[in-house]
Amino acid sequence: MTPGRRSSTFTRLLRHGFTDASAAERLLDSPELAAVRDDPVLLEALGATADPDLALHGLVRLLEAQPGHTARRELLDTLIAAKPLRDRLLGVLGASAALADHLARHPRDWEALVTYEPRDLHPGVAEFERGLAEAADPISLRVAYRRCLLSIAARDVCGTTDVAETAAELADLATATLRAALTLAERAAPADAAACRLGVIAMGKCGGHELNYVSDVDVIFVGEAADGADEAKALRSATKLASHMMRICSETTVEGSIWPVDANLRPEGRNGPLVRTLSSHLAYYQRWAKTWEFQALLKARPVAGDLDLGAEYIAALEPLVWKAAERENFVADVQKMRRRVVENIPAAEIERELKLGPGGLRDVEFAVQLLQLVHGRADATLRSGTTLDALQALAAGGYVGRADAVQLDDAYRFLRSMEHRIQLYRLRRTHLVPEGEADLRRLGRSLGLRADPVTELTREWKRHSGVVRRLHEKLFYRPLLDAVAQLGPGESRLSPKAARERLEALGYADPAAALRHLEALASGVTRKAAIQRTLLPVLLGWFADSADPDAGLLNFRKVSDALGKTPWYLRLLRDEGAAAENLARVLSAGRLAPDLLMRAPEAVALLGDGDGGGLELRGRAQLEQEILAAVGRAENAEDGVRAARGVRRRELFRTAAADIVDSYGTETKPAEADQGALVDRVGAAVSDLTAATLAGTLRAVVRDGWGDTLPTRFAMIGMGRFGGHELGYGSDADVVFVHEPQEGVDEREAADAANKVVAEMRRLLQVPSADPPLLIDADLRPEGKSGPLVRTLKSYEAYYRRWSLVWESQALLRADPVAGDEELGRRFVELIDPLRYPAEGLGEDAVREIRRLKARMESERLPRGADPKLHTKLGPGGLSDVEWTVQLLQLRHGWAEPGLRTTRTRQALAAAQAAGLLGAEDAAILDEAWVLATRVRNAVMLVRGRAGDTFPTESRELAAVGRYLGYGDGHAGDMLDAYRRTTRRARAVVEELFYGA
Repeated sequence: MTPGRRSSTFTRLLRHGFTDASAAERLLDSPELAAVRDDPVLLEALGATADPDLALHGLVRLLEAQPGHTARRELLDTLIAAKPLRDRLLGVLGASAALADHLARHPRDWEALVTYEPRDLHPGVAEFERGLAEAADPISLRVAYRRCLLSIAARDVCGTTDVAETAAELADLATATLRAALTLAERAAPADAAACRLGVIAMGKCGGHELNYVSDVDVIFVGEAADGADEAKALRSATKLASHMMRICSETTVEGSIWPVDANLRPEGRNGPLVRTLSSHLAYYQRWAKTWEFQALLKARPVAGDLDLGAEYIAALEPLVWKAAERENFVADVQKMRRRVVENIPAAEIERELKLGPGGLRDVEFAVQLLQLVHGRADATLRSGTTLDALQALAAGGYVGRADAVQLDDAYRFLRSMEHRIQLYRLRRTHLVPEGEADLRRLGRSLGLRADPVTELTREWKRHSGVVRRLHEKLFYRPLLDAVAQLGPGESRLSPKAARERLEALGYADPAAALRHLEALASGVTRKAAIQRTLLPVLLGWFADSADPDAGLLNFRKVSDALGKTPWYLRLLRDEGAAAENLARVLSAGRLAPDLLMRAPEAVALLGDGDGGGLELRGRAQLEQEILAAVGRAENAEDGVRAARGVRRRELFRTAAADIVDSYGTETKPAEADQGALVDRVGAAVSDLTAATLAGTLRAVVRDGWGDTLPTRFAMIGMGRFGGHELGYGSDADVVFVHEPQEGVDEREAADAANKVVAEMRRLLQVPSADPPLLIDADLRPEGKSGPLVRTLKSYEAYYRRWSLVWESQALLRADPVAGDEELGRRFVELIDPLRYPAEGLGEDAVREIRRLKARMESERLPRGADPKLHTKLGPGGLSDVEWTVQLLQLRHGWAEPGLRTTRTRQALAAAQAAGLLGAEDAAILDEAWVLATRVRNAVMLVRGRAGDTFPTESRELAAVGRYLGYGDGHAGDMLDAYRRTTRRARAVVEELFYGA
């Protein structure tokens, strides 16, 4: 061969899609292909396959396997002369290494691809039964099965059948194979066959007439005694036949296996008998079956054995299937099962999972089945076991929007085609998209993507997967809008009854009211109604994902009524991706955030992701600057404090909304995994906001009563959770007030001024208005409620020198200046530092006193009737336990360990660990318990709109707390168990560290 010719052939091979042109040249030069080496028809046909290299290699192997020269010549002549055979054979060889192996072992099976008559284009069960008729044992059955599979694959890769027709053919071949296997089993045990009637019910994809190339074939067996036979003996005989049939299909032989036959969908699964009588099946489904078992029965179809008995089985169980949607928590059960499937996918595989991953085939199937079970009760046209047929029926009946159905159909077909071609290559059961370049290239080319197969495949796969992600839940909600909207002539809609059924299934407690809200929002021909109709299907899904969908929809209607005529509102929801989802989460998560929003609905702008909006929390300096500027513009103290409270209300809403969105997660951003970070953000934001509000209120009161200068220097010292920068949504502002007369001012005049300032601040911050009040609590001052409200710095010094008790030193651990004269606040801190960080630490008497106070508080302050184990503040392992333990460490070691000199619990705990005062494990246990208890308190306030230290007792409120904490529907019990477990571990650490047990 001349170098020029080699180069020319090499170039032609590359142009025809070969990736290893050198190897291809060698194969073309082999003796087997000598006669057709230069035939352009062959090269064109190879280049049209999914993998030309694989096709050529398979062809050479097939030629080598022919029994002689004449047989080789016959194959080559037919290949060149007959385009149908050429396309079929080379198409299969280029797509399936496994079928190439079969042809190499059975070299005359290529002849099965020669015939090209109409009856060969779409064979059914009868044709496949003829193809398997000569099988006399499991091995010959496998060979015949592969021969039939060869013809299905040939029609598939050549485009003679589409993906739905291919799946139906595979199901029909499985039906014929089950019948052939049962016949072999009956021949082996004629006495057993005579003693019983055995029906084989196909389930899953086989039952649904939509089987994959390689899949378990799910079945259920039903048996009865033959006339005159004993039932117990008949069931034993039926069980032997069923077991033998399963082995014939499943066992590995020299010809491999066909596929596993899986009977685990039967009542009681693997623990139940393999074969039951019809009455036993019926009794189980009437009493014990779970929701998913009725969902599985959607695809039940008699396929083998006694078909009359199979039909009786279907007739008996079908009425139960269509009552499944009436079960309590039906939709929640189905969605929970879907989530569980996704959660069980290994993290490394989830992005490559075609079937089970988000946006995968199972999302389509679950959504369609859910709709069938809800509406198939009243509409028999929906009762198809085939996903695409059911989807088409749902669209025709108005249960699914037509455009959505078309997009979902396209996506499902593409994803199933990918799945088919992936499995066809090795005939292995897999749903993972391959990672190798060569595999992706072959896969892309097999789907007709030829320009840049890998890039195009990835793009199309992600596009279709994205469509499924976007639509699989919206599918359920959009037709609810059509039920109350004006539709064009000929368009179908949900009936009011069907719409109520669907809303009930979604968890709406008052579907009639929900329909009224939808009608008010979406009816009419205005631009507002048109945009609402676009938004609501998605919003309804987000509402249904919450614990209280009714509240979410009602709140949305209220906001829309208030803002609907404002041009920017609907534009915000329509155009800014995050705004609509953020709003849905906020409106359905509880009472606090919607209540804050309803007081000034324009705050909805904060939920957007554009300039000037967003949920980024603001710092102390920024807040104080805005509030002081607003106070400066006000005419008087009332107006100034009203402005400050308005900022506080808006920022409380921003904080709550950001917290809800971060806790729930969105479609584009997962929920925040670091629970401690969520607590720290809320604590810092609410504390900064409270401090800025107090600073603005102080400025307004002083300016209104005394002009620029108060007769006394005045500072507010944050105490408790306020001083620790750990305020929650329902916290009061714990403070003590300190003042120092200006030079030349009489002490009585200074004290009167300071007391007037405090009284006016407290009054103005509690004046009834649209803004939530801010309560100032000064009970932690010296002598408590019996002592003066305001003291001078000298008075504090004298008191602490003579009368201070150990509990007051402990309370001062959280003291931090928050507003007023900064220099006075700093001097107050210098005064109290020796008290809260005593030199050489606390004495044993003081330690005993603190322990005594703690034990007394536990026994006396817990509310009557409260479950101690679920009380977040005073219960074992709760906030008080952790904080007193940390504070005891600060009192004993703060003098020597600078890191302990902080007002913040988590920082002090971390510093104690760093100093070796407790182990890393103990520190982590205490931190986890403190964070969890704080999160629960925040959740209770968000959900109920009022503060509380225990979990709610009302089921919806408890579920809402669970959703905030990351627990799905039906997992409130798991949440309570986790809380008890976490706090129990923390209490054990407290017993050791605090009580010295």
